[in-house]
Amino acid sequence: MDQSACKLTLVYPAAFEAQLVELLMDSDPPLAGFTSWGADGHGHTFEKANMRERVRGRVARGVLVLLLERQRLPELLEAIRTKVAIPDLLYWIEPIEGFGRLSPAS
Repeated sequence: MDQSACKLTLVYPAAFEAQLVELLMDSDPPLAGFTSWGADGHGHTFEKANMRERVRGRVARGVLVLLLERQRLPELLEAIRTKVAIPDLLYWIEPIEGFGRLSPAS
């Protein structure tokens, strides 16, 4: 990846993970890959939380990160916004200072 690479982080209600992953897997041109995991959201407002989440004091969230060329961001964000329409989806973008794979010494 060159200097135009960035990291996109998405945080969303866990129930929307399958739809989001499907959209990203069908991206054209294909994305190099991404990583997702389950998380708990914490905060002061729980108006949209279900009863179980209110009792637990946290809401179920998914987190997904992917590295991509910065010029692909507007189109990808628009596709997510219009094709999946996930309520309460948060995102942020960070520059990538380095990227690579580490292999054990032979």
